[in-house]
Amino acid sequence: MIGHSNLVRHELIGLKCEACLKNNDMIITGKIIDETRNTLVMATETGKRTMIKDKYNFVFQLPGTRVKVDGTVLIGRPKERVKKKIEKW
Repeated sequence: MIGHSNLVRHELIGLKCEACLKNNDMIITGKIIDETRNTLVMATETGKRTMIKDKYNFVFQLPGTRVKVDGTVLIGRPKERVKKKIEKW
């Protein structure tokens, strides 16, 4: 089951998310619809938005909880990220 301790190792497509630029207060809210090595594509009310992972902090909405993740932790292809040893974040 996906939770706060193993979110980084799971599939992100389909999760509701908020993205905030690290040097700005602008928040983008939507649902993750695609992922590449360095970007996440989010469907928002105004259309699709592509975000570079290392420039954003992400807050994922999970059942009963919200998990904040620094985008640099998410860098990598989804199938390779599962294998990668990740330090405590």
